[in-house]
Amino acid sequence: MDIAPILAALKRQKTAAALIAIEIALSCAIICNVLFLITHRLERSHVPSGVAEDELVYIRTAGIGASGEDDPMVRAKEDLGALSSLPGVKSATIVNQIPFGHSSWNTGVKLAPDQQHTSANVGAYYADEHLLDTFGLKLIAGRGFLPDEFLNFEDVLKGKVDPPSAVIITKTMATRLFGNEDAIGKSIYLDDTKPTRVVGIVEHLVRPNFGSDLIDADTSMLLPVRLSLGYGQFVLRTDPANRDALIAAAKKKLKSVSPNRIVLSADKLSDTRSKYFKQDRVMAGLLIAVVVSLLIVTALGIVGLASFWVQRRRRQIGIRRALGATRAQILHYFQTENFLIVTVGIALGMLGAYAISGWLMQQYELPRLPFFYLPIGALALWALGQLAVLAPALRAASVPPATATRTV
Repeated sequence: MDIAPILAALKRQKTAAALIAIEIALSCAIICNVLFLITHRLERSHVPSGVAEDELVYIRTAGIGASGEDDPMVRAKEDLGALSSLPGVKSATIVNQIPFGHSSWNTGVKLAPDQQHTSANVGAYYADEHLLDTFGLKLIAGRGFLPDEFLNFEDVLKGKVDPPSAVIITKTMATRLFGNEDAIGKSIYLDDTKPTRVVGIVEHLVRPNFGSDLIDADTSMLLPVRLSLGYGQFVLRTDPANRDALIAAAKKKLKSVSPNRIVLSADKLSDTRSKYFKQDRVMAGLLIAVVVSLLIVTALGIVGLASFWVQRRRRQIGIRRALGATRAQILHYFQTENFLIVTVGIALGMLGAYAISGWLMQQYELPRLPFFYLPIGALALWALGQLAVLAPALRAASVPPATATRTV
C-alpha cells in the first residue's frame, strides 16, 4: 500500500496524531519500566534461602532460664536440651538471626589486615554444632566446624578471645571475594588482627534483610560462635506436617522449664518468608493494575481518534470505494495509519523508558532496564493499536459507496 496518502492525511491532522503519539510514548516508557519492576519484584520473592524452609520453626523468647546459674550459656544449653527432646524434633539450634527475619547482623570483611576499605558487607550467622543440620545447609566444598573452633559469644563480646579462626561462606560470597579461585584455605579478616580461614562453602544462605541486589542477598557467612540465651532465637527442624503441633509443644515446654518466660513469637519459617515478601506481592499487584489501566486508557484513545477520523472521512471513503477500493484496502488503510502513529510513539517511548530507568537507578538503586524489555513493550503496543483500531476500521470498510458519496 502507498503510504503517501496516509502521510498527507496525517499532516492535515497533526495535532490529533501528535497527541496519540505522545500518549503511546508515555505508555511505552511507563510499561517497559513497570514490567521490569514487576519481574524484579517477583524474582526477589523467589530468591533461594539455602535452608529447609518447609521443615523449620523458630521461637523468640524473653525471660530467665530454669536454673539459678548466672551463666547465660548454661541457660541456653538447658533450653536447647529441652526443645531437642520434644517428639518429632530432628535438630535444634540457637542463632542470632534467621532468613527473612527483621533483625540483621552484618559485618564488613577484608582480604588484608591493612586494607583501608572492606571488600564486602556480609550477613553474619553465629553457629553452634547443630546449625548446619538444623538449617539443612548444603556444603558444596570444604568441611564443617571442628569442636575446638567454637567460641562462646560472651567471650567474643567481652574481647576475651581472638576472632574466630574458621568461617563457612556462601558460594556467592566466595565468588565476590576470590573470583574463580578456590576459596577453601583462603583467609579473610574480620578485624585488623588475626585472619579467619575459609573452611567450607555452602550453596546458598540468604541474609535476613537485603535490598534490590539479589547477589547481595546471598552474601553470608557462618561463624563458629555459640550464642547465649539473651542474644539468640531457637530454630527447630521437624517434618513439614508436624510444625504446628511442634510450635504448641515447644511453647508449653519452654513454659514448664521457666514459668517466667515470655514467648515473643513462634512461627513457621515458610510463613516468615511469605510475610517478608508480602509487600513485594502487593506492589507487583498494584503495578499490574497500573499496566492494565494504562493499556485500557491508551486503547480508548486510539478507538476514539480512529472513530472520529472515520466519521469525518466518510465522503473520502465513499469516493475511494466508488473508484474501486475494496473493503480490505480501506481496512488496511486505517491499520497502516495507526501503525505509523504507534511506531512514532514507540520510538519516543523507548527514549523515555531509558530516561525513567536512569532516574529509578539514582533514586532507588535499581539495576538499569534490560534492553529486551523495549521490544516487549513495543510488541504489546503495536498489538494493542491494531486491536483498538480494528472496530473503527471495520466500520469504515463497511460504508457503502453510494451512501458515502451522498454525505455532505
